[in-house]
Amino acid sequence: MASPNDLQFQEFDEAAELLSADPGASTLSMPSTNTPSTAGGDEVKLDLSEDEEGQEESSELLGGQKPSGGFWTFEFYQSFFNVDTVQVLDRVKGSVMPLPGRNFIKHYLRSNPDLYGPFWICVTLVFSVAISGNLSNFLTEKGNPAYHYRPQFNRVTVAAVVIFLYAWLVPIGLWGFLTWRQGAERQIGGYSFLETVCVYGYSLFIYIPTSVLWIIPFEWLRWTLILIAMVISGSVLVLTFWPVVRDDTKVTAVATLATILILHMLLAIGCKMYFFQTTVHEPAPVPTMPSIQRTLSTKAH
Repeated sequence: MASPNDLQFQEFDEAAELLSADPGASTLSMPSTNTPSTAGGDEVKLDLSEDEEGQEESSELLGGQKPSGGFWTFEFYQSFFNVDTVQVLDRVKGSVMPLPGRNFIKHYLRSNPDLYGPFWICVTLVFSVAISGNLSNFLTEKGNPAYHYRPQFNRVTVAAVVIFLYAWLVPIGLWGFLTWRQGAERQIGGYSFLETVCVYGYSLFIYIPTSVLWIIPFEWLRWTLILIAMVISGSVLVLTFWPVVRDDTKVTAVATLATILILHMLLAIGCKMYFFQTTVHEPAPVPTMPSIQRTLSTKAH
């Protein structure tokens, strides 16, 4: 039986002919048994480190982590709009169909919040409320001969100020409060500022079709639509922020959710009362002849 030292690789004539035909061809040399194992170990470690770097890059892309660029760079703001149409539509669908036990941030944002959807939702809501309000007033005053239609462009400005202030200031205040409670109570969790803004932005989507339907001049229908919109939109906020505040004290948790719902109701009712005012026209009194003239006419006869 041959000993292990007798087992060696040999070059055959065919391999020699191939090498002579193409001297620049790459060859693979296997280390001999006398070569220390550390050399082969170093090569394996190098290959594994390259694989780990590739896995880290892919996990970063799949996880949706934001690049750590300076706020003065274009890439820093571009990352906030790094979503596609499918993701935006999925988040819009989740904002109009809230389900119990389904957290909007955990199920739809998945560590990749965006500002694209909230920005365009707020812009669309501004114009839909202002335009629908003008059309509603026009239809209401259509039978009034003393009414002259004038486009009220100032309502666009009012709607933009109110909606964008709500979509930014309220999330800032809520995020600051939750951050403060997270420091006071260690068991309290929290969301990032961008996630909070994203939830509030998508929760306003339901008011876009609602504001269009407010054109119908029936008060009972308008209040029914606003009630449905407040329930749907408020449910998104409650289901999202309840897991964060439920570990706090009972009074603080209830007060936080009540404040969120009250501010949301004030926005909806305020838009309804300001942009969709109902004017009640009283019939003009029929002019009557003075009693003196009637007496004189009677005596003349």
